[in-house]
Amino acid sequence: MPARGERKAKPPIGDPTDPRSLERHLAEFYEWMAVHGYSHNTIITRQRSLDRLHIWLLERGITRTAEVTKPMLDRYQRWLFHYRKANGQPLTFLTQKARLSPVRAFFAWSTKTNRILYNPASELELPKVEHRLPKHVLNIGEVETVMSMPDLSDPLGVRDRAVLEVFYSTGIRRSELARLRLFDIDVDRRAVMVRQGKGRKDRVVPIGARALVWLDRYLLDVRPKFSFEPDEGWLFLGHDGYPLNPAYLTTFVGRYVAAADLGKTGSCHLFRHTMATLMLEAGADIRFIQAILGHSELSTTQIYTRVSVAQLRAIHDACHPGAHNEAYRSPEFTDDELDPVFGELTDTDVDDAAAVAGLWAALDDEADDEHGGDQEAAS
Repeated sequence: MPARGERKAKPPIGDPTDPRSLERHLAEFYEWMAVHGYSHNTIITRQRSLDRLHIWLLERGITRTAEVTKPMLDRYQRWLFHYRKANGQPLTFLTQKARLSPVRAFFAWSTKTNRILYNPASELELPKVEHRLPKHVLNIGEVETVMSMPDLSDPLGVRDRAVLEVFYSTGIRRSELARLRLFDIDVDRRAVMVRQGKGRKDRVVPIGARALVWLDRYLLDVRPKFSFEPDEGWLFLGHDGYPLNPAYLTTFVGRYVAAADLGKTGSCHLFRHTMATLMLEAGADIRFIQAILGHSELSTTQIYTRVSVAQLRAIHDACHPGAHNEAYRSPEFTDDELDPVFGELTDTDVDDAAAVAGLWAALDDEADDEHGGDQEAAS
């Protein structure tokens, strides 16, 4: 049996002995991505989407890459559009886009490496996705309600509260939180070192005093009960002593959000979205938020990629509602009031509005990728 956290080898879908088969070329594509430094998560995500296309093609008698034509891919795109999940709901346009993007990447690579003579996906047009201000973002009072859900008389409840506080304070991704180790927390500088985040980039993220208090309680009272020798130094552990995996984080965080009965849904990414929204509402520069979230590709100048930890911490302290170790309550905000930029735009606001729209788009894409990965892993 595979060790904990390892994936079982998947049986081949087609004929791996045929040097021109889709199965062989897909395997070579995954190997090429690994050799060229693509992250494990990117490779697995692309593989899931391409496996779906592969099965769809095999059901129609297509076994070789060179047999795939543009009309076939157009039919596959229509099939995705008409597909219905078990609950009867269609795939969102974000999900459809996420499943088609790897298709374009694979056929572009196949053409570039001379495995096929022409690229049938070169004119495949991805669905247009409308990005709006997220509906399911928590206001400050709702955050506090969710934070009150864990049972603090239970060691697991204390751990879960610490997890929620770290998500809310730092806005890091669930995969980044799952990989945190003890030495990644710098209490003196009030910072968290995120290693090999999206795009395999390291970054330093500020963390508030309140979250550090809950982390300290977890580390002193709970973690010693869960850890066993040899201790590999993972920050958050399950009761069995193993590090938490991203899918489990989604499960229990989502349960707390549901238990709060706010009429809103979401899980780990909800806190990432909420943190960005509330900091923007409090006046934080969009580019500092991008730096904290690790969105270095979004409408920033080079100076913001070298922003100091002290600057980020100062912005965090000034604009994050949960940065300080005190009971923080505020008047209730309506969903309309959570829009800090799009209400009244002037000409000088246009650049910032575009940057904010880009931020929401990136966060939406991340949330959809995260949700889609969980759904596919479960199927």
